[in-house]
Parts: sequence; C-alpha cells; structure tokens
Amino acid sequence: MSDNYRLATFKFNWRVFMAWNEPGNGSKDKDPWGNRNNQGGGPPDLEEMIKKIWKQISSGGNKKRGNGGSSTVGSPMSKSGFYAMAIIAVIAYGVTGFYTINEKERGVVLRFGAYSETVGSGLHWRPRFIDQYIKVDINTIESTSVDGMMLTKDENIVIVRLGVQYRIGNPEDYLFNMTSPEDTITQAAESALREVVGNAIMDDIITTGRDTIRQDTLELLEKTMEPYQTGLVVTQVTFQEAVPPSQVKAAFDDAIKAREDEEKYINTAHSYQNQVVPVAEGSAARQLEVAKAYEQSAIAKARGDVAKFEKLLPEYLAAPEVTRKRLYLETMEKVYGRVNKVLIDVDGGNNMMYLPLDQLINKRQNSDDSSNNR
Repeated sequence: MSDNYRLATFKFNWRVFMAWNEPGNGSKDKDPWGNRNNQGGGPPDLEEMIKKIWKQISSGGNKKRGNGGSSTVGSPMSKSGFYAMAIIAVIAYGVTGFYTINEKERGVVLRFGAYSETVGSGLHWRPRFIDQYIKVDINTIESTSVDGMMLTKDENIVIVRLGVQYRIGNPEDYLFNMTSPEDTITQAAESALREVVGNAIMDDIITTGRDTIRQDTLELLEKTMEPYQTGLVVTQVTFQEAVPPSQVKAAFDDAIKAREDEEKYINTAHSYQNQVVPVAEGSAARQLEVAKAYEQSAIAKARGDVAKFEKLLPEYLAAPEVTRKRLYLETMEKVYGRVNKVLIDVDGGNNMMYLPLDQLINKRQNSDDSSNNR
C-alpha cells in the first residue's frame, strides 16, 4: 500500500468527520448508531447495534420514491453506516495487532523493515502494516561437526572429528549481522581445531591429551567468533574421534598396546610397593624401638656395674685376699647355678659319678603336665 493512498484515505475520513459535525444538519441529535435524541447516556446494546449497522449497510444504496415508481440504485452509503464500518475496522485493526512470545523465544520487532527492538516473552501489541515481528528460539541447542585429516606438531597425520553445540544468544545479531551464522561457526570450529592439533603431538591427541585439546579448541573458537558478532553462543565442544590413517593404524595400535602394558606394569609395581613398604617400615620401626630399649638397658647395666665396683673398691683395698676369694665364690656360684648336671667326687677313687638330674627333672615336669591335662 503506497503512502499516497494512505494520505488520500486520511483526508477523506477527515472530511466525513467534519461534515458530521457541521451545524444545521441535525448531527447533534444523532449518534454513530443512528439513534435520535438518545437520552440513555451511552451506546445501545451490542446485538442491537450490529443489527442496525447491517440493516443500514444492506439498504443504504436502494431507496424508493412514491408508489410508482422510480428507484435510485447505486446511491452512496449513509454517513452513519460508513462511520460504523470505520469503527469496526479500527477495532479489528487493534485486535489483530496483539501477538504472544513464548518463554523460550524472543521477538525481534521490525518497523518499516528496519530493526526496532527485541521483546521478551508475554503478550505484546504492534501496529499492523507498520511493525512486523520475528520469533527467535533462544533455548534450543543445535549442533554441528567438523572433521578431516590434520598435520600434528611432530609431523604426523591424524583424522580428527569434533562436535560443536551452540544456541542463539543475541537474536538481533543472529538475524542481521551474518548471512549464514551456522556456516560461520562451522568454519571457525574447523580453523580452531586445525590450529590446536597443529600445536600438539600425535600421542597426546590419540591418548591422554584429548581433554586438553578439547578445552583449547573451545577457548580458541570463542575468541574467533567474538569479532564476527554472529549472535551464536558455543555451549559445548566434544572430541568425538582421533585416529591415525588406516595405512599406519596397525603400528599405532601396537604402540598404544605397549603403552597400556607399561601402565599396567607400573600400576602393578605401585601396588606391590604399597604392600611391601608399610611392612618394611613397620619392621624397621620395631627394630629401632628394640635397639633403643637395648641401649637403655645396656647403659643402665653398665652404670650399675660401675656403681658396684666403686662400692667394692674400698673393701678390696682394705682386705684384698678376702675380697678376691669372696668374688671368686660368688662368680662360681652364678656359673654353676645355671648348670643342671651334678658331679660327685668319690673318695679313694679316680672316677666321678654323674647324676642326670636335668633329665629327671624334665621328665617329671612332663609327666605332671600330662596328668594336669587329663
């Protein structure tokens, strides 16, 4: 609809309105619904109003004159009918301007085709034919993937597959800044992955360094996407696959198996270490305690012997012969006291009689124990 047409329509409606209020035409006694001298202080019943409007619209162009005759066909519609139609059009125009935005969506409003604002969830109104709105889902997670053969830092070739999950974070940027934001994020992810893989070695990519490479790729992808203002937000990056080419896969499988065997042997050694070392440490601690106890006992005994000899020294100096004999007898008493054999010297003969008292004593003790057990 052109601007000239809108202007002409506005001028026509204004002329009709001014004519309605001219003095002398009896308009002050009328209302838009065709009532004269309405003293009710308000519009009539809605159903009655609709019936009257329809009657005026349907009969406004056909009026008869006299009995005979002639009729005028095609006369213009009455002013009240036209005014009623205008009111209905305005009401319909206002009602059809309401729209609803869901909780997970955002509404981008365009005024005459240009961006105006972004509205949140709920009920909103727009002037039709002036404002338009576009619903944008900001909660749904979309995904894409990139893969290819890439060269590592140690000059090996590896096949890598990476998954990228994203959602719309800024509806305005998503709709107007880029022609194809999805293609942009895919190309940026591939570029970031190639850079990270190019700075890593083959073993880390295939085995233990996957999480580090995934995190580095995510950070580099976010940094790369920021200047483009695509309106997309990267939520997660998953490292799906990292394998060598099929021509050298067998060799890499052997290397991986050897590395796994190495780790298994290391874990076995650590397990044995955890079992043996505590026992050895406990034995060493026990021996240290025994040695300390022996040390204290030996020191105490030595100090006791010193004190004993210091006490005997004055006696020895006073009576050396008596003291020497007493010491000899005490020593022999201690020595023979630990011997269970008994020797008897027989007068007038060269033979000595041996009595096995130790065996007799042991035998008697064993017999006593047996009788007690019964």
